[in-house]
Amino acid sequence: MIPGGGQPDMQQLLQQAQKMQQDLATAQQELAESSVEGTAGGGLVKATVNGSGELQGLVIDPKAVDPEDTETLADLVVAAVRDANEAVQELQQSKLGPLAQGMGGGMPGLPF
Repeated sequence: MIPGGGQPDMQQLLQQAQKMQQDLATAQQELAESSVEGTAGGGLVKATVNGSGELQGLVIDPKAVDPEDTETLADLVVAAVRDANEAVQELQQSKLGPLAQGMGGGMPGLPF
């Protein structure tokens, strides 16, 4: 039964909203401080991306460098970055997904 003649307890709703806002801010901070790695070519190219999806580092094994075939190297770099970005999306989903569901659905700008 809802107290107050059928009206929701506004104080309780405000407290819940503040808690969800704090949880979301904490999760976003954890994401910003996180980094994930994507690889391609059996580890010949490694891309490191932060929790916001920004490329932070790129390591290319010298074995992947063939001056006669830069196209393959470019493809490996793209694949490694794509792999890292997919890992970031999974990380975002695991950190922010439950919070977004608690707020009644997906949040604008987030990929879920």
